[in-house]
Amino acid sequence: MSVFIIAEAGVNHNGSFDVAKKLIDVASSAGVDAIKFQTFKAANIATKKTQKAIYQKKTTNKKETHFNMLKKLELSVEMHKELILYCRTKKIIFLSSPFDHESIELLKDLGLKIFKIPSGEITNLPYLRHIGKLGKKLILSTGMSNMDEIKNALNVLIDSGTKKNNITVLHANTEYPTAMEDVNLKAMLTIGNTFNVNYGYSDHTAGIEVDIAAVAMGATCVEKHFTLDKNMKGPDHKASLEPYELKAMVKAIRNIEVALGNGIKKPSRSELSNLRVVRKSIVAKKAIKKGDILSTDNLTIKRPGKGVNPMRWDEFIGTKSKKNYKKDELI
Repeated sequence: MSVFIIAEAGVNHNGSFDVAKKLIDVASSAGVDAIKFQTFKAANIATKKTQKAIYQKKTTNKKETHFNMLKKLELSVEMHKELILYCRTKKIIFLSSPFDHESIELLKDLGLKIFKIPSGEITNLPYLRHIGKLGKKLILSTGMSNMDEIKNALNVLIDSGTKKNNITVLHANTEYPTAMEDVNLKAMLTIGNTFNVNYGYSDHTAGIEVDIAAVAMGATCVEKHFTLDKNMKGPDHKASLEPYELKAMVKAIRNIEVALGNGIKKPSRSELSNLRVVRKSIVAKKAIKKGDILSTDNLTIKRPGKGVNPMRWDEFIGTKSKKNYKKDELI
């Protein structure tokens, strides 16, 4: 199964429809499977006095409230519809994370087949029940959570009507950017093995190497933030990939997919021709006459590998030669 690569546009459109379309262009060109936005109404998800996260204060106006920042980043219903249509022309899947009940219903009405649950909603019981009842394919991010919280969320989703095999759980860290010492990528395997679910990784590190490592470790889904320009104003741009980096990540992941192979250890078709050259055979160390006793004095092992396999060495030592051999002749 091919790794499902999600290019996370998030709120990097800055509220602009034109920027959102350009992000779709970039994602499509990079070869990802899906581009993901965020669907919310600021009034439904934050009080007006909610303060920004520390990383958001570093990248946006410190005096601006979290609510006011979110208000500027909302996508209208019409923008959703037009972006979905535009994604179809670019042959890329439109995804969006709903952050409130109204947004869940909107995305359901718009016909989305895959729903992404953001890390912040993993302890939101009414939200989980609502989205679980849809019976859709779900991708659950687990930033800031522990194993009990993941277990509880999975139980709610499954009890609400979602099949377990339709859920993919993403290991994640919600700090933007995530420091390497905080990635803890082995936790992704812990999640997969403990809950016996499809697993993957939602990445907020500055580079692409952790995403590649995640695929090598068995991730079936990888999500990565990207932007048109890291220097744009907004909360997430600095922790996002630029277009050339996104393209490099996709290329690397697809290469790793191919390189992982089927797990059966045997010579590949391409190296069979090397086998006869690089392997060795039992050969005459010097001229041998018919009837001579074969020994370490008159036998040795050299390339090519077209003769007797050296693993049969003991079968020949101490026996009589059946013919004459010249030096370096294959036995």
